[in-house]
Amino acid sequence: MTDSKAYLERVLDTVKKRNPNEFEFHQAVTEVLESLIPAIDKHPEFEDAGLLERIVEPERQIIFRVPWQDDKGRMHVNRGFRIQFNSALGPYKG
Repeated sequence: MTDSKAYLERVLDTVKKRNPNEFEFHQAVTEVLESLIPAIDKHPEFEDAGLLERIVEPERQIIFRVPWQDDKGRMHVNRGFRIQFNSALGPYKG
């Protein structure tokens, strides 16, 4: 296993431990990190800077309640989430 692969595996293990039931998130992070292997191979200083650790941790998380009424008139409350990862290019959109 190359150094960049080992680094990637360490970051993925951390992501899975911090977010144990977020399987779609694991898949998305895996795809993105694997696409970055060539860049990490060219720039080993990215590991020293903790680049991957920083991009997989959200900058901000907003949790809100979503009350709704079903067809029988009963009220329910669910949670809504907005996760924002990086504002470096400007304000968040959407």
